Amino acid sequence: MFIEKAYTGNNEWWRVGVTTILTTGIFVINFIAFLVLPKETIDDSYEIMKQMPKSVSLLLNLLPFLLLLALLFTLVYTLHQRNIVSLTTSRKSVDFKRIAFSFGLIVFFTLVTFGVSYYMDSSNIIWNFHPVKFLILFVISIALFPFQIGFEEYLFRGYLMQQIGIIAKNRWAPLIITSVFFGIFHSANPEVAEMGFGVMAFYIGTGFLLGIMTLMDEGIELALGFHLGNNLMAALLLTSDFSALQTDAVFRSSGKENPANVLNEMIISMLIIYPILLFLMAKKYKWNNWKEKLTGKVIHHNNLNAAYND
Repeated sequence: MFIEKAYTGNNEWWRVGVTTILTTGIFVINFIAFLVLPKETIDDSYEIMKQMPKSVSLLLNLLPFLLLLALLFTLVYTLHQRNIVSLTTSRKSVDFKRIAFSFGLIVFFTLVTFGVSYYMDSSNIIWNFHPVKFLILFVISIALFPFQIGFEEYLFRGYLMQQIGIIAKNRWAPLIITSVFFGIFHSANPEVAEMGFGVMAFYIGTGFLLGIMTLMDEGIELALGFHLGNNLMAALLLTSDFSALQTDAVFRSSGKENPANVLNEMIISMLIIYPILLFLMAKKYKWNNWKEKLTGKVIHHNNLNAAYND
């Protein structure tokens, strides 16, 4: 099974420590800076990013993830002596159909919910489409977002989920810890400064959704597809002044809406859409034995290494 795949590699404590510190460092630094720096300093940094051309800002935000994902893969391969398939799935090979299905599902739901919302009240949404700028945005997004979401999924739902699982010897601990950390490590996003820490409930809830997908499906393919579709829609469809990434999206928020109302819409959407997504995935992939897969024990089977090598 997926968490047990970690047993196929070398998990000496110092190897786990080095990999964890080097790959989570950027999140830890951002979180500490958010806590200790004066609010004025943080606001000034956001303003500097806003003054840049949006394509340049997006490029600067996404490029580091390419290097971080390469670093994570290198550490897993060299230090832990594991291949990347074992970090991705319990199956013999990566199931790209699962990635495509999850990607299509969230894109469909995002477009439908946006369409309904726009139809009911479009007063705060303005047309923002500029062909050349959007083309640049599209190219950057398609080229670099896979590295950004890939790093976050391989780190949280892949590496940390597996390592915490084999340390805790159960499944509920890695689900809770990685989901909470996923939320905390997004605390430096501009949405938090604008809407308050209530938005952390949305990030943590999303972490739980992705974690449940991973444990129930025994791999991160569905989480990869969802995360990629969600972030692409956030970049290409609608942008606002308090978005984590400022982009030349098709639509733009006029800035007149109350951030508290936006937060409420996010939470309500999460409470309605996320269960529906899990239900559809459960039906398609015939998930069962939920209690065992989400809270059961992690057991080191001696034949895992032999099966892995075969």
